[in-house]
Amino acid sequence: MKVVPLKKQSKKEQRKFYARKRRDWNGLKPTTRVVESKKIYDRKKLKKPEAE
Repeated sequence: MKVVPLKKQSKKEQRKFYARKRRDWNGLKPTTRVVESKKIYDRKKLKKPEAE
């Protein structure tokens, strides 16, 4: 099988090549990597115990 440079391949083949490169995250979930802003009010956050 001959190796054809990417620039000389058809647009369809180029899209396939780049789609294959984008597909794999090696088991990482990119959505879990988002850091939430500390300015957002969170009702569920543990409240500090009141001093008696």
